[in-house]
Amino acid sequence: MQDPNADTQWNDVLRAKGIIPDKEQPEITEDDVVKMVEQTIQDKTTGKDYGEMNLNELNENEDDISDEDERMFEEYRRQRILEMKEKLNQCRFGDVREISKSDWVTEVNKAGDGIWVVVHVYSDAIPLCRLVNNHLSKLAQKFASTKFLKGKADVCIQNYPDKNLPTIFVYRDNEMKKQFIGPLSIGTTKLTVDELEWLLSETGAVETTLEENPRKQVRDVMSSASIFHSKTESSDDENDW
Repeated sequence: MQDPNADTQWNDVLRAKGIIPDKEQPEITEDDVVKMVEQTIQDKTTGKDYGEMNLNELNENEDDISDEDERMFEEYRRQRILEMKEKLNQCRFGDVREISKSDWVTEVNKAGDGIWVVVHVYSDAIPLCRLVNNHLSKLAQKFASTKFLKGKADVCIQNYPDKNLPTIFVYRDNEMKKQFIGPLSIGTTKLTVDELEWLLSETGAVETTLEENPRKQVRDVMSSASIFHSKTESSDDENDW
């Protein structure tokens, strides 16, 4: 007996005359519906979802959208514009600006909501201050969303003692978050830019990609050398016996 579900001209004639029932249709599952909807959206957006398009792609596809998609389209475009503005705002610094006492309130206290401010009070006569200024110039380019400032001690803070230099103040939202005063808290003339970056990252002023404190390696080497020296002395003492 011929299969009534087979696709043949004879079966088509029999179905048309009601002799055999219509061919059974496969059941459509919920997953099938989801896939069809996703495919329809993909076809309308030339292979990309609105959320994956940049601003130029959104503008190019503006004429191809239907009325029901227009609201969603405008929302995605508005979101992309806000993201672009935010990115520009985050990269608005990039250098170390010189300030005086009269600039302090405007540049530091009123820097803006959520802005991290790093202020270096220095003297050109002190080598470590010159080194810190050099390192800060590199860090300012690397962390452009942080505001880096510097000011000469005799200009910014009256009668500020040289023994406190260099001094680094870290501010955010008109509040001092941290202060580093003098070489003991900052380092020696062997201070590296990575060490200074780590120091600032611990305050939250910058988001470092360094995995560990660079000074830890130096301490580990010094510690190992100290242990070796102690063992050598102990060995010499034993030989004396």
